[in-house]
Amino acid sequence: MGGVTAVSGKDTSFAHLIDERRKWYNNRRIIALNAWIVLLLITSSTNGYDGSMMNGLQSLPQWESAFGYPSGGMLGLLNAIQNIGGLAGYPFAPYVSDGIGRRKTVFFGATIMCIATAIQTASQSVGMFIGARFLIGFGLTFAANAAPMLVTEVSYPTYRAPLTSLYNSLWYSGSIIAAWTTYGTFKINSTWAWRLPSLLQGIPSVLQFFLVLFAPESPRWLIRNGREAEALKTLAYYHADGNEQDPLVVYEFEEIKAALEYDRSVASNVGWKILIATPGNRKRMRIIVALAFFSQWSGNGLVSYYLTKVFDQIGITGSSTQLLINGILQIWNLGWAVFASFMVNRLGRRFLFLLSAALMTLFYMAQAICFAEYAEHGNPAAGHAVIAFIFLFYAAYDVAFTPLIVSYTVEILPYSIRAKGFNVFNFVVSLALIFNQYVNPIALDALSWKYYLVYVCWLAVEFVFLWFFLIETKNRTLEETAALFDGEDVLEQIANKAEVQHEVYEDGSLEKRSFGADNEAPRV
Repeated sequence: MGGVTAVSGKDTSFAHLIDERRKWYNNRRIIALNAWIVLLLITSSTNGYDGSMMNGLQSLPQWESAFGYPSGGMLGLLNAIQNIGGLAGYPFAPYVSDGIGRRKTVFFGATIMCIATAIQTASQSVGMFIGARFLIGFGLTFAANAAPMLVTEVSYPTYRAPLTSLYNSLWYSGSIIAAWTTYGTFKINSTWAWRLPSLLQGIPSVLQFFLVLFAPESPRWLIRNGREAEALKTLAYYHADGNEQDPLVVYEFEEIKAALEYDRSVASNVGWKILIATPGNRKRMRIIVALAFFSQWSGNGLVSYYLTKVFDQIGITGSSTQLLINGILQIWNLGWAVFASFMVNRLGRRFLFLLSAALMTLFYMAQAICFAEYAEHGNPAAGHAVIAFIFLFYAAYDVAFTPLIVSYTVEILPYSIRAKGFNVFNFVVSLALIFNQYVNPIALDALSWKYYLVYVCWLAVEFVFLWFFLIETKNRTLEETAALFDGEDVLEQIANKAEVQHEVYEDGSLEKRSFGADNEAPRV
């Protein structure tokens, strides 16, 4: 056996089991596993593509003329309908994820989205376009419920946090493609100026439709469904080059079983009430619901869906200029979000969230001041300064809220309620988005720059909440992270049971090897 190395963090129980020779860049099995994970991560790209595409389409005269120059309530409906479709899928998504497995749920969602994007591309009326976007939201609910859970449940332990954090970060990969596609199709003098961006939205779903059923299933789901041998084989294949006796694999396998046994012992009922039935679950849901609202009510909704209106109010009215700034902003966002994803184990979740909230408050206040200066005195420099502070604000947002809201949510939920708890998170995000998409344009028209002051105050509230309630989770296994909220005794119980089983296994292996050596025939 090769040597082992510890990862940072003295409380990391699995650190001594990590083979230092097994890296993401030199181990074929981990490379293959990460390739499957990338296929799951692009689920988020579909969602990111939609937000940026709708921003871009609103700057395209070809799209506006095709659908009767939508404004007010109709424009709000066109933006909000995908999230309304998502709401329709929420009652069913966790049951499908837990029932048929993570992989098949992603496949089911991808199939619906492939059909929906085809309808959207072929739309001949605003009703057809709205119906297609409803179906995209409905299908996305299933894929987006299962994909990040499968990422976090199948990842190699030391890469789990960065990879799961990349899930939401890759929202911007879709956003970038949409922003630059609409910028590129701006000069097409036909309906293909908007049909082509609509068609490209289906690319991630098409890839998942053809490939995702070949990806590994969650070992947690397999064990929960009585397929322990298959789970052990999956862990061994991807985490230890097929060696089912590898110390890390044995520890992971036993810890998953211990956590699932504990879940069963404290919760015979896994209905929706369990989410608030215990003190630990109430702590989890308080944080999860708050993060869901914060992710959409931090002022980012103004830029995400109504950037064109903001530009108009600060004097930047050229369609080409608006599309160019939008495209550059998405690249900026992706860079910061990916950087932060790889910092989560080093800097910790709590530090990143607090840093993000503090900087967002500062930069949003600066935006409000510059916006007011432009609105009151027509100062062009103040209008351009708003753009600069939008970029700085998004860097602050991307430090925590882009990478961590999904990864933190799925890691603090134990397996038995992970699908339901994560579904609640997505449901609250959709509610917050729908509110934003209807209220933001009305409030911005009525209050202009004063509307920014509302978000400045709210951001300060977010910082206070995060300071008092957010718990640090870095450098722990998935099962240990989830158990943090149930008290130190439960955390130790799960970790100790896995360690004891691992030691029993090791002792048994040593005895077998010793027995074999004692009875080995002498060599001549």
